[in-house]
Amino acid sequence: MPQITVNEAIGQALAEEMRRDPRVLMFGEGVATKRRDLVDEFGKLRVRNTPLAEGIIAGTAAGAAATGLRPVVDLLFAPFLCFAMDEIVNSAGKLRYMSGGQFAFPMVVIAMTGCGWTVGAQHNHNLEAWFVHSPGLKVVMPSNAADFKGLLKSAIRDDNPVLFFVDMALGYASGEVIEGEQLVPLGKAAVAREGNDVTIISYAKMVNTCLQAAEQLAAQGVSAEVIDLRSLKPLDEDAILRSARKTGRVLIVHEASRMCGVGAEISAIITEHAFDALKAPVLRLTGPDTPAPSSYMLEQAFMPQQDAVIASVSKLMGKIALRSIQLEAEALTPTT
Repeated sequence: MPQITVNEAIGQALAEEMRRDPRVLMFGEGVATKRRDLVDEFGKLRVRNTPLAEGIIAGTAAGAAATGLRPVVDLLFAPFLCFAMDEIVNSAGKLRYMSGGQFAFPMVVIAMTGCGWTVGAQHNHNLEAWFVHSPGLKVVMPSNAADFKGLLKSAIRDDNPVLFFVDMALGYASGEVIEGEQLVPLGKAAVAREGNDVTIISYAKMVNTCLQAAEQLAAQGVSAEVIDLRSLKPLDEDAILRSARKTGRVLIVHEASRMCGVGAEISAIITEHAFDALKAPVLRLTGPDTPAPSSYMLEQAFMPQQDAVIASVSKLMGKIALRSIQLEAEALTPTT
């Protein structure tokens, strides 16, 4: 399979879906400029730039979707979604339900997020949990080029609005991608690495950080299983619980801040449905509750790093060892 970048994988997905379905069109901030190959192939009616007016872009997409088209809109940076909350959340997210299923809203909203480009707090804010909490929306956040292509194709074919977040740091990351048709279903996590001692759950670029940490942990005799969520809504609860029951120890890693983040929901799911299998409390490793910095060095400090993942796993394993000692001591203590 050829090696291509994430940005190229996104371009492949768009081109293939536009060839397959004439109802697919793309518009947004600078799309006709950065996707000139799509303009050349499909024309200015199906690929067009828009004014910097996120609410109007998202509202136009919702209207186009309601009339039977399948729009893909690019709003550039995730914080800009604040200007389109009514159109995305109140219109696209709710009107299918409110119409009794008479209307569908097959639209994809692409936005960049995450540290890596030092673009500062007003261009970098991990907002995925906002949209996970909004009924009627689906949320996707891939970690590699193959999944970017396969998930985007599935998102375009879905009859519901999908928020498709692109981690900025992954844009030029390369990976093997199948040429031609490749679909990755929404709502299905992937086991990025098999393991038996501890489960590490993550998404977007943090998956790669967790995989690197798992390599180092293996050298220390700790077998870590890494789960790549891929889709945040729908969430693959079966995969999460299966791995949690298998290892009994779970660490959740994401760049977004801790309070009410995706990790909190995953922790609650595990606690509610797999508590009897746990050998230690579920731990979360997240970004801080502060706006993202614009300095590269501060960005690196802002994000969970490989050493922090290893330290968190070591803490989990330490809790296990301590509990085992306690149980052994209790077993040896004579009863009165």
